[in-house]
Amino acid sequence: MASPCVFCRIVRGAEPSQTVYEDEHAVAFLNLAQVTKGHTLVVPREHHRSLADIPLEAAAAVMRATVLVSRRLTGTLPAEGVNLWHASGETAWQSVFHFHIHVVPRYDVTDLVLPWTEVEHPVESLGSLAAEIRNQAAG
Repeated sequence: MASPCVFCRIVRGAEPSQTVYEDEHAVAFLNLAQVTKGHTLVVPREHHRSLADIPLEAAAAVMRATVLVSRRLTGTLPAEGVNLWHASGETAWQSVFHFHIHVVPRYDVTDLVLPWTEVEHPVESLGSLAAEIRNQAAG
């Protein structure tokens, strides 16, 4: 039976992709929806649904691959920077439920638009929120 996860199929070689990097822990391939030239997805070889599910060691391996892919992109393409994007959960706009990081080369400050508006809060007003988060047991 075919895996319902497209990224698992790509990792296994059962789905076509354009791989730009791979190691024993991660695979990076060009996103079919190129928001900028070179837009790449970095995924763990093992299936982990989201940030809440991925073991720390696997997350570290994906981040290592992400750094290496970012260096390849900026070393090969005329990109002056990169954005990293990750979404965990449907409310955060995750659409493929296999942990992944988008590496988006940036060529100009106008080639992407921020999906949110920044609102600064006085640092003092964030104290109770910071305490609440610190007091939560890490998973």
